[in-house]
Amino acid sequence: MKELWSKRCRELVPYIPGEQPQERKLVKLNTNENPYPPSRMALQAIQEAAADLRLYPDPTCLALREALAQDQGVRPEQIFVGNGSDEVLSLAFQAFFDPDRPIRFADITYSFYPVFASFYGLRYQEVPLDENFSMPLKPFLEPCGGVVIANPNAPTGREMDFCDLRFIIEADPSRVVIVDEAYVDFGARSAIELIDRCPNLLVVRTFSKSYSLAGLRVGYAVGNKDLIDALNTVKDSFNSYPVDRLAQAGAIGAIRDKSYFLATLTKLGATRTCTANALRDMGFTVCDSMTNFLFAGHERVEGKVLLDGLRDRGILVRWWDKPRIRDYLRITIGTDEDMQCLCRALEEILRENS
Repeated sequence: MKELWSKRCRELVPYIPGEQPQERKLVKLNTNENPYPPSRMALQAIQEAAADLRLYPDPTCLALREALAQDQGVRPEQIFVGNGSDEVLSLAFQAFFDPDRPIRFADITYSFYPVFASFYGLRYQEVPLDENFSMPLKPFLEPCGGVVIANPNAPTGREMDFCDLRFIIEADPSRVVIVDEAYVDFGARSAIELIDRCPNLLVVRTFSKSYSLAGLRVGYAVGNKDLIDALNTVKDSFNSYPVDRLAQAGAIGAIRDKSYFLATLTKLGATRTCTANALRDMGFTVCDSMTNFLFAGHERVEGKVLLDGLRDRGILVRWWDKPRIRDYLRITIGTDEDMQCLCRALEEILRENS
């Protein structure tokens, strides 16, 4: 009955999320979830908040914004909180980009960006990454209606040179530059330090990855107060209560447990290094990663063969049937045991395809 759909809906090509299997136990390295549990302080805060769910949550998320402001060294009025960073990005596309001026983002990056642009009727230009998947500078300096940069980038895991990023932000103060920092906590340098000197910069972040709270759906943006006011204007035009009481409480608890947060990042960083070295020893090309995943392709075995072979062995990873990257896999960093299982499986697959 698609004749009942709107014309816009019939034309949409939606984002395809990573598989979330329910039917069998698998080693799940396909959605960049944190393998370690949330902070106990976060869980306790959620339990306490669940005592009274009859009231609406605070629509301004003031307590969470205050906790974030203290943590990030900014002011509460410079922070916007939403239902996951995807919602924050969606609101930003509505708030800052116009159909008459095309926006720019990389050709290999988070695949939700073209979905957002198409949904809101925005024109966009995809800038090709370099041969080594580095972000080029010059195309982003040229005039356009706005820029979106994932830093570190996904699915490549590479961090952009910070000076280049600053040049892009400062090149045209009349356009908004969104820097999507979903993975920045895993070792990259944040652009939040540029907020006060760059009123056209919006940094978007999430609690899903580094804080192990993907199930709560909490994201936030940091920027000039005028940008935050625009996000609130769009949000309050369709839903004033997107972040529930449990999510706000859990996020505050996670922020306060800094020692657990840092310990988890340290463990994941060590596992990432060991896994990257093991993959290279097997003949894989592995991008330098500042994220909780690795982007790797083998010199003689196709990516789809590796994907299917891993799934047959109960291991899920992410693969895209797209030019330039169809022989690469994006592999989430799990526990040491998860990654050892992955490496054993890959060794078997490589022997079978020798």
